Amino acid sequence: MTCASVLHFTERGIFCPAGEFYIDPWRPVDRALITHAHADHARWGHRHYLATHGTVPVMRHRLGDITAEAISYGEKRKIGDATVSFHPAGHVPGSAQIRVEVGGEVWVVSGDYKLGPDGLCEEFAPVRCHSFISECTFGLPVFRWQPQPLVAQQILDWWQANADEGRFSLLGAYSLGKAQRLLHMLRDGPGPILTHGAVENVNEVLRAQGLPLPDTIRVTPDLDVKGHKGALVIAPPSAFGSSWARRFGQASTGFASGWMQLRGVRRRRAMDRGFVVSDHADWPELHRAITETGAENIYVTHGYTDIFARHLNEAGFNAQVVPTEFGTDEDEAEDAA
Repeated sequence: MTCASVLHFTERGIFCPAGEFYIDPWRPVDRALITHAHADHARWGHRHYLATHGTVPVMRHRLGDITAEAISYGEKRKIGDATVSFHPAGHVPGSAQIRVEVGGEVWVVSGDYKLGPDGLCEEFAPVRCHSFISECTFGLPVFRWQPQPLVAQQILDWWQANADEGRFSLLGAYSLGKAQRLLHMLRDGPGPILTHGAVENVNEVLRAQGLPLPDTIRVTPDLDVKGHKGALVIAPPSAFGSSWARRFGQASTGFASGWMQLRGVRRRRAMDRGFVVSDHADWPELHRAITETGAENIYVTHGYTDIFARHLNEAGFNAQVVPTEFGTDEDEAEDAA
């Protein structure tokens, strides 16, 4: 167990002794505060969950009958001798950073985050603190995202070219966050949008919360896909190469991920097109987020941790790597959700 004054890094997860709770624990605990509903952060088996109003319904959809309480952004909650509050992280709808204050010392656990507005998520809000726990999934200088309108146009052009040839455009995207972001980006596209059941199930949960998503058509066994030639089809990557995907014939395939920045990953994915769309901070955003916290101590998790921590130390921060069990590949475990 690695100890710190407010939070401890333990084999079960990030623990606050003053409040006797964990943040995004990866082993069953009595009280879990959850940053967002991706499977590597919101796991089954905890006795009591606390998360934002936007996260709790998705957690219930994914985890089943859980005891969960919702909290608003900015609302302060006293738990034991700790005061906690949740603040927008910009990662996926409902995602949060968690601020923990004990005896005047403030720590912030970022979960996963991005700074660029996407028109759908609550925008990242920097929180001043003494210590900041930051992801660094894309913590290398090569990762620099293009403006969202530019990427949207790239995807729309690809879709239009395929539609002109009567082909489906089969686009891989994780079912929570990325899929809905793409729907919002491509809402004025040249045809209908079809969705895999895993994507549409999450769409229904988010629509029920008022999220402005365009109309979509769920792909069911009895759907006549031939009547929708030229459509965009959004599905989790696990569906590619399956009998589900083969019904679309010689479709053009694409994948939306920050990893598409790397040519080697694009080749391994064997897709026709790779589009660089990420719900994580890129290299400049990581630096901006960390600077805006004013934190003296930075703890980096999941990603290019060693390289990023060394860079931060050279820049004058007190940075160290903290091992966690969070994912590094944009929630690939979400494929089957």
